[in-house]
Amino acid sequence: MDILLAPDSFKGSLTAIEVAESLAEGITRVWPNAGIVLAPMADGGEGTVDALVRSAGGRIIRKEVTGPIGLPVNAGYGILADGKTAVVEVAAASGISLIEEKQKNPIAASSTGTGQLIKDALAHGCSRLIVGLGGSATVDGGMGLMHALGVRFLDFDGRILTPCGGNLVYIDKIDISNLDTRLKDVEVIGACDVKNTICGREGAAPVFGPQKGATPEMVSRLDRGLARLAEVLYNSLKINVLDLTGGGAAGGIGAALFGFLGARLESGIQLVMQLSGLEEKITGVDLVFTGEGKTDCQTIYGKVPVGVASLAKKHRKKVVCISGSLGDDAVSVLGYGIDALLSVIPAPMTLENAMNDASRLVADAAERTARLIKLGLCMHD
Repeated sequence: MDILLAPDSFKGSLTAIEVAESLAEGITRVWPNAGIVLAPMADGGEGTVDALVRSAGGRIIRKEVTGPIGLPVNAGYGILADGKTAVVEVAAASGISLIEEKQKNPIAASSTGTGQLIKDALAHGCSRLIVGLGGSATVDGGMGLMHALGVRFLDFDGRILTPCGGNLVYIDKIDISNLDTRLKDVEVIGACDVKNTICGREGAAPVFGPQKGATPEMVSRLDRGLARLAEVLYNSLKINVLDLTGGGAAGGIGAALFGFLGARLESGIQLVMQLSGLEEKITGVDLVFTGEGKTDCQTIYGKVPVGVASLAKKHRKKVVCISGSLGDDAVSVLGYGIDALLSVIPAPMTLENAMNDASRLVADAAERTARLIKLGLCMHD
């Protein structure tokens, strides 16, 4: 029995490689001689750097940058083995996992630190940039990121605005005269885990603002601000980002990368699968395991389990999804290539206890699943 383990991270609890290792532990209790292939995945959010550096080779560089609420954070980004491709995660420098619940405030939060990581990658001579657009604490339309790269956002009196979500509504002009000139020769790819537009009913603020701490009043202000950014961007640079698929990723950073840097926005999971050679690995196994922190109806919109399952089905492989928890609507993913869906939770417990004991819970769930599969195989024989 050869088994591929291609999970996402369990956000705030286990990295993707830790999830894969825990799955392997449980499976080998049942099949000690199984051929296990570890292929940790990511969709542009947390873990994208680790997944690509692990699969494509390279190194992690760490740098102290400005975190989402202005405090310094030690963030890492990757330079792949070719020496020219940098992989930067918004989650690493401007991520929601970097702040406590009571600190969430997308009006004040800024993506400046992500821009600082990009500048460091440019200083290392990188000419290709992959930006993972997931897990942000911000809804600033990339204002902080672009400010770090030299763009200035001016209000109606010509004053330079502090880059944050709350100041989007005050943008009157954009000055790109000091934009880092090294970016002219850099290929930029935005790795998206969502397809939302920058503003409107399905925009960044209404859909993702509340989970970042936005009240209804904040959501309204942020949405108006993102619409204002799109308007000024069109007036200044003749670039339309209003209907851009993925423009709302990472609180509007998708639109900023496209509008200011000419980025190509791609599905994060498709990009990671391609660069990691996942399809070749799938062809050589009998069974595929995937998973994520929580599986629900949002999973079908570019998340890891459905991405992995779509590739596995191309080669007629069965797919098991083991996740930290299942939403009431999680069964919707069964129509997208996943054959079995399980939670790691064996009994009622607090979220804190589940996260603290996640490794054991994942291993035990994998063992239970493997025993059921083994039983099914025996009955079939």
